[in-house]
Amino acid sequence: MDTSIGTHSAEVDTAAAHLARCDAINRIWRRDHSLWKPNPAEISNRLGWLNITEMMSEQVPMLASFAGEVREAGFRWVVLLGMGGSSLGAEVLRQTFGSPKGYPELVVLDSTLPARILAVTGAIDPAHTLFLVSSKSGTTIETVCLLQYFLSLAQSAVGKEEASKNFAVITDAGTPLAKRAEEEGWHTFINPSDIGGRYSILSYFGLVPAAVIGIDIKTLLSRANRMRKLCSSITDVHENPGAWLGTVIGVLSLKRRDKLTIITSPTIGSFGLWVEQLIAESTGKEGKGIIPVIDEPLVEPECYGNDRLFVYLRLQSDNNALTDRIIERLKALKQPVIVLELEDVYDLGAEFFRWEFATAIAGAILEVNPFDQSNVDSAKLATKRVLNKFITSGRIPELENGRPFTDLLARVGGDMYLAIQAYVPQTSEADKILGNLRQRYLERYHIATTLGYGPRYLHSTGQLHKGGPATGLYLQITMAHKQDLPIPERPYTFGVLADAQAIGDLEALHWLGRPVTRFHLGRGDVADISQLIEEL
Repeated sequence: MDTSIGTHSAEVDTAAAHLARCDAINRIWRRDHSLWKPNPAEISNRLGWLNITEMMSEQVPMLASFAGEVREAGFRWVVLLGMGGSSLGAEVLRQTFGSPKGYPELVVLDSTLPARILAVTGAIDPAHTLFLVSSKSGTTIETVCLLQYFLSLAQSAVGKEEASKNFAVITDAGTPLAKRAEEEGWHTFINPSDIGGRYSILSYFGLVPAAVIGIDIKTLLSRANRMRKLCSSITDVHENPGAWLGTVIGVLSLKRRDKLTIITSPTIGSFGLWVEQLIAESTGKEGKGIIPVIDEPLVEPECYGNDRLFVYLRLQSDNNALTDRIIERLKALKQPVIVLELEDVYDLGAEFFRWEFATAIAGAILEVNPFDQSNVDSAKLATKRVLNKFITSGRIPELENGRPFTDLLARVGGDMYLAIQAYVPQTSEADKILGNLRQRYLERYHIATTLGYGPRYLHSTGQLHKGGPATGLYLQITMAHKQDLPIPERPYTFGVLADAQAIGDLEALHWLGRPVTRFHLGRGDVADISQLIEEL
């Protein structure tokens, strides 16, 4: 790890000495909740990630056998139905490794937008698809609704009895999903209940989809175990790779360098999706928090403000020439930079554990509980109220576009950031247009930008938006649905559910007094986002 933090070195050394005096590293491994909070609630029962690699290493033969059964059954696709911690890690592995010849293609579906669901439906044959239903609680509304929809499709394709072979479940013991899976005869993986969703990548939630698409999970786990041993055996904070990273991140965030900007080599570009949720949900609470900035277009180094810490994950085999030059220029401008070198893609296993440990340390420095998600329910409850209104009246609230985007821009200043919340299907066109918007905004106002696709971000940065520092400017983008989809056994459609989630989150932000505006694409065309670029 190459650390270049300049004038902040003394402050980080002071914090490292404090962590040494309070025996922080050993206390983590002893599962001492008092390192974070006096109350053990949602701490003592959330530390299973520390030892999960040992258990999973023993399960490699079983997972390989299951992967073989999936191939022998002739499944050409695996569609993972999940949200947040149940899906983001799998999406990183999908984008990084892909599927070797002879293995099924993995599709991660973490959206309630009808257009996205229809796109997945049109790309698969339900008769030759394994649907992997992934939910820690077994009650996640998006996952339950998607299950009902695809179960209906599969039963229509192969019959009710045969369709049971097309479904597998990952969940905790005793959940409604686990009980239903037992009744239906679905293959079930019961995950240890002492692991929170965002720390579950190295458990069944990440390794089942990885094994099914042909990833060498034994090697992935061996890299994670190597990092785990370093983080457990080295008590000197300066030499402990996870503790040192967490110390730098935590200390600099308290010094108002809380925009943790993740830059990666191209092949591992999706890593930010996973680490964004880990950092945002773990630290964004009690008015504190670290703002992860991922996938932000690279611009001239002079455009970045003084509220950044840059972490560069550099894959040695990639073409890194352009990024390397930018990193060197950032260092020359005295921006704090950390470079993490990866020999090959399987080193992601090590990074998963390093960042989990670092987040635990950063939480201790910020004096927050990095294992709860105290503000997530506010948007869920608001969504439920909107849905109940629809059930009784047949309508959801009609919202006009909010105040002009320029009014939101007028609030720019200091260490603020722009959070774009886009309830549009994620496509290459949407990525390009929204990336252009972020770049223009950054170049003009020199403040950080984040982008979350709804409703995915509700299970990722949503906690940070409501519980974290009041430095965000929130732009919600919604769109009309050109085609809607009914949800079996529900009195509303996927379009209504998606709209209710957007309205619920908007109401939650309004209630907290966060500066937020809404931009509605009435034609359902993402190209209309160009209007916002013109306003800049």
